Amino acid sequence: MPEQEIIAGLDIGSTAIRLAVGQRLGQEEKIHIIGSAEVPAEGISKGIVSSIEDAVSAITGCLEKAERMAGRPIESAWVGISGSHIISQESRGVVAVARSDGEISEDDVARAIEAARTVVTPPNYEILHVIPKGFIVDGQAGIKDPVGMTGVRLEVDTQIIQGLSSQIKNLTKAVYRPGLNIEDLVLSILATAEAVITSRQKELGVAVVNIGGSTTGLAVYEEGDIIHTAVLPVGSDHITSDIAIGLRIPIDAAEKIKLEYGSALPEGVGKREEIDVGELEGKESNFVSKKYIAEITEARVEEIFSKINNELKKIDRSGKLPAGAVLVGGGAKLNGLVEAAKKQLRLPASLGKPLAVTSAIDKVSDPAFATAIGLVIWGSQVSRQGGGGNLGKILSRLPSLKGVAGQAKKMLGKFLGRR
Repeated sequence: MPEQEIIAGLDIGSTAIRLAVGQRLGQEEKIHIIGSAEVPAEGISKGIVSSIEDAVSAITGCLEKAERMAGRPIESAWVGISGSHIISQESRGVVAVARSDGEISEDDVARAIEAARTVVTPPNYEILHVIPKGFIVDGQAGIKDPVGMTGVRLEVDTQIIQGLSSQIKNLTKAVYRPGLNIEDLVLSILATAEAVITSRQKELGVAVVNIGGSTTGLAVYEEGDIIHTAVLPVGSDHITSDIAIGLRIPIDAAEKIKLEYGSALPEGVGKREEIDVGELEGKESNFVSKKYIAEITEARVEEIFSKINNELKKIDRSGKLPAGAVLVGGGAKLNGLVEAAKKQLRLPASLGKPLAVTSAIDKVSDPAFATAIGLVIWGSQVSRQGGGGNLGKILSRLPSLKGVAGQAKKMLGKFLGRR
């Protein structure tokens, strides 16, 4: 039996770099995860590359670990991109239907999407994704797939996601240097959403919130389409910093306290409960109230959710998403976070776990691994050229998104000593 093709997803975060390796199970949509690796991030700050050398060594370490676990070499990966430099805007493309009988072809759809790409891009920015939200045929809105329909004028509403050219090039450089090819760059939060929410939730209206170390990603869906994305410059590392300042302790001790004793809900903590901070530092006893730690944590969690709520207000969806908020990322594991989200966002909330995957690896159900697994699912859907998934159908028609990574590769050819 021939070896099945493997699909790898590389999530480059500010706190950790994670790589998931999967295979498709026959003709099914399910993915079987055969390997995963996680290493502390080096050279990455707030989702952007701050030191290429450090980032390269961290990615190399993660790649070697994943290859050992999967028992196979990994030659290419779908790479997540995030950071507060990512911007999102709406655009409409309009074309006349080419055929004389008015039947809309795949070519017409591609031309309409291409027309939507011609938005005014800020200087030094490049388009990462052009995601069709819905089509309009002769003024009739709400059409999901116009191919085969009859009309004269075809319009498409799209969400255009752009990133800073220099950051895109730095990221591609850091991934190419260890000898890994880039299948494509994908906005991390979009890949995460593919892993943790169902098509029914997308129809009803749902927000996916990825709480990372120094950034928080947000993607909002309604009627099956993406209607808003944002990357906010706050994350769970800010909670750690607040605890370190509030208790006057080193950052490593603050991280331990956050994970073991931190809670986003002070009312659930007894006033007399105390912990010995000195024991964690290896110093003399220093007792601190658990409630005080929870109050510090709650203040920062409130700030994160108020920023998310502001994004929802921009699109008039504050408190109006029936499928609620799905929380993922390393920061989502904080005690009481789901309850805090329900209270702050006035929405149902739950912890997200990858859905359409099977694996013998425990890490697959870890919310922190949702993005890496989402990138594997994204890669699987796109490589199937629309075989089933709505995402694959749409993206197989788009002009190749590999342009960004391809340009960087050409530019780096000499520098890397590779062809």
